[in-house]
Amino acid sequence: MKAKYINPFTDFGFKKIFGEEASKPLLIDFLNSLLPEINIVSIDFKDKEKLGRTDADRKAVYDLYCENNHGEKIIIELQRAKQNYFKDRTVYYSSFPIQEQANLGTWNYELKAVYCIGILDFTFDSKQNQEYIHTVQLKDQNNQIFYDKLKYIYLELPNFNKTEQFLETRLEKWLYFIKHLEDFDNIPDIFKDAVFINAFQKAALANYNPAELNDYQDSLKIFRDNINTFNYAKEESFTEGKIEGKIEGKIEVAKTALKLGMPIEDIVKLTGLTEKQILEL
Repeated sequence: MKAKYINPFTDFGFKKIFGEEASKPLLIDFLNSLLPEINIVSIDFKDKEKLGRTDADRKAVYDLYCENNHGEKIIIELQRAKQNYFKDRTVYYSSFPIQEQANLGTWNYELKAVYCIGILDFTFDSKQNQEYIHTVQLKDQNNQIFYDKLKYIYLELPNFNKTEQFLETRLEKWLYFIKHLEDFDNIPDIFKDAVFINAFQKAALANYNPAELNDYQDSLKIFRDNINTFNYAKEESFTEGKIEGKIEGKIEVAKTALKLGMPIEDIVKLTGLTEKQILEL
């Protein structure tokens, strides 16, 4: 059956629902359901690409970066597949909105809060329990919060298994919406308020012009290719089998595996390419 609504885990889909000027009411509603203590009234989008202090420094590219009416910084990352050092990457990304608050001249080091939100289409730690929301803050040896202006929130959608009739909170409705959007044939009764009606209208493929549909199909193809490559890599990277075929095909697989954060040594096993060839990519 042909989908009526976009896949929100594509770059196009996520931006359409949460990353456009017209999407700000949806984003504010979602963030207030996740961070009710903040009471966000307005949001300003900021540059998603953050550069280091010098040309030699690495950069960070967020899926969404915004600032609320309190001046607090919010990073939202939509993570489609497991990566090595994912937690390290999240901490690294959070350093940019902290550093950019430094004022020239006299400054007392007072900072605005930084929130890092990861919407995950995988479970990032098999040792964790089946909870779908993980909130992480700096704490001392007595398990007391040491610093309340830096918070990491990971939403593991594979662990969110509530059905429609058991949804209780606003956040649960949003997670159910994100996880099942592409599978909906019509708008469920629980989503009849104005905010969700707007979200479904923005997600309806029938409302897109030909250029938008092409952009979405391109984004969907990239999403599916990445997932297929990742799944194949998981199955084959530690076996004797290697990808057969032309060198061009092996290079494309290696490029995708690199984007997914797969270790160099595993890509060597997967593709048969040398480490030198992979590093040159």
